[in-house]
Amino acid sequence: MALPGKPVAELERRWAEVRAALSAVGELRPGALVSRYRACGKPTCHCAQPGDPGHGPCWSLTRVVDGKTVTKVIPAAAVARTQAQIAEHRRFRQLARDLVEVGEQLCHARLTDAASPEAAQKGGSAQPSRRRRAAKSRRSSGPA
Repeated sequence: MALPGKPVAELERRWAEVRAALSAVGELRPGALVSRYRACGKPTCHCAQPGDPGHGPCWSLTRVVDGKTVTKVIPAAAVARTQAQIAEHRRFRQLARDLVEVGEQLCHARLTDAASPEAAQKGGSAQPSRRRRAAKSRRSSGPA
C-alpha cells in the first residue's frame, strides 16, 4: 500500500495509468500449465527402463472452477501462447488490485481535502443526532 497523504493530483495520475493499462489487457486465462511424462505400460518400451523419463511432455492446464479442479490438455504447439495468456491473467489481477488500492486512496484524499477542520475532528457532524424513543415508552404510550 502506498504512503498515506499523497497529493490528489499524483493519485489521479496513477489512477489514469492503471486504467489505461487495464484497457490494454490482451488474451488471458487463469490456471497453471504443467508438463507431465508418463509410462505407457508396455514392458518392452523405452519408458519401462529405469531412469527413463517416459513419454512426453504432455501439457495440461489446471484451474479451479466452482470449487472443483478442472484440467485441459494443451497441445505442444499452443504451450507458448498459453503461457503468455496465463502471464497476462496474473498481470490483470495485479492491475485490478492496484486499481482498488489507488481508488481507495484517492477517495480518502478527496474526502480529507473536502472536509472542514471541524468535521475532521471526532464527532464529525456539527448537529447532534436525534435520539430515538425507547421501545418501552412507545408501548406504554398506546391505549390500554
